[in-house]
Amino acid sequence: AAAPDLGAPATFVLLRHGETALTPEKRFSGSGGTDPELSATGRDQAARAAAHFAALGTVQEIVSSPLRRCRETAAAVADRLGLEVRVDEGLRETDFGAWEGLTFGEVRERYGDDLTAWLADPETAPTGGGESFTEVATRVAATRDRLTARYAGRTVLLVTHVTPIKTLVRLALEAPAQAMFRMELSAASISTVAYYGDGNASVRVLNDTSHLR
Repeated sequence: AAAPDLGAPATFVLLRHGETALTPEKRFSGSGGTDPELSATGRDQAARAAAHFAALGTVQEIVSSPLRRCRETAAAVADRLGLEVRVDEGLRETDFGAWEGLTFGEVRERYGDDLTAWLADPETAPTGGGESFTEVATRVAATRDRLTARYAGRTVLLVTHVTPIKTLVRLALEAPAQAMFRMELSAASISTVAYYGDGNASVRVLNDTSHLR
């Protein structure tokens, strides 16, 4: 028998925000920190992403994390495409608790046991009331379900952060939580996941930075 026609998928084009001052220093920068703006490099990356999407002409909707670095990146694209930006709280980055603004080395020095536990167990939250990977995955999955229902058959640009993007890819692949540590995701990179009516998902692109070269 012929395969059922599942209709056009909801296609999520996942754009990580451009660089901030914290990005090249590899500091924990989540939703509990200083909410930094894009740096000059980040603004240039956002402009390059905007030019890329303008040339493609496929993006129909834009949804952004509420954090400033994403809203600024989204605005650059929206201005080029003539689209509005919808903000969705579910796309915010992990709250890294007491680790916000620190490098990995600084966290290891100050909170070594907590860091070891966090790396080993997705149920463990960062020191001082941050979010665990399990909590983030629950939030991101609920956001995914809400947005795929709203945008069935549409191509939607989601401007968000490392953890939500890696989580969407991991869930699409049905991969374990440890897979999060095996993905590279550069600033202003593009990843793409398509979601079908039967609940299946297909990862089409991961960490594409060709528009930045």
